[in-house]
Amino acid sequence: MATQLSEAKSQTELVISWEALPKDFKLEDEPVENTGQPLLAGALRESLEINGFIQPQMLIASNFGLCATVNGQFIAKAPDWVYVPSVNQVVGNRKSYTPNLEGDIPAIAIEFLSDTEGGEYSVKRAYPPGKWFFYEQILQIPIYIIFEPDGGLLEYYQLENKRYELKQPDENGRHWIDVMGLFLGTWQGTKEARTGYWLRWWDQAGNLLPWAVEQIEQERQRAEQERQRAEQERQQKERLIAYLQSQGIDPNNLPPFE
Repeated sequence: MATQLSEAKSQTELVISWEALPKDFKLEDEPVENTGQPLLAGALRESLEINGFIQPQMLIASNFGLCATVNGQFIAKAPDWVYVPSVNQVVGNRKSYTPNLEGDIPAIAIEFLSDTEGGEYSVKRAYPPGKWFFYEQILQIPIYIIFEPDGGLLEYYQLENKRYELKQPDENGRHWIDVMGLFLGTWQGTKEARTGYWLRWWDQAGNLLPWAVEQIEQERQRAEQERQRAEQERQQKERLIAYLQSQGIDPNNLPPFE
């Protein structure tokens, strides 16, 4: 009986170590499911970057290998988007990232729902393990998000007692991410010739973090408002001068105020 219990434990126990990507290891070169996925990932990073959120010690990447060694077998999975708050060393051209060995465990992993049925939900334990199992049980990433771009469905999972629990959004349909100090939610519109649903960031006050094209448009609108204000002031001044002149008063020779 004791032998059976020992065997059962050995089958379920995970021995995890953190090793760098071997030099001869080839990451899976799977084709991108569709042209929209790189746009979705790039848009998530863009608004953070132009609004001054990204710091040198952070790691934000897409289709980027996360590494772990489980029961002696090396594993690398590439989420569609990943956020690591702090790395030990800033490297300009990373091929992969091993948590604990190179810095923090990723705080967020995002997968855009693909045409491959169930890949993002796979809890397969056997080598190579499924994505869900890898993020939840091996890396233990605190937040796992699955986004379905066509219908706009956002599934937000949070790690609780070593299990992902589905969380409901607030009244605005957004999720507060404390580690980033930002809200994450969905937005519908057009960017780079793609019309549909997008993941977007909002600050604590509820202001949408703009993309570059939106920031340019906001600055154009502010410039136009300033031009209109200056024009209104000019017209008011001209009307005042005309009135003073109609009253026989020289606007250029007014008595000083006492």
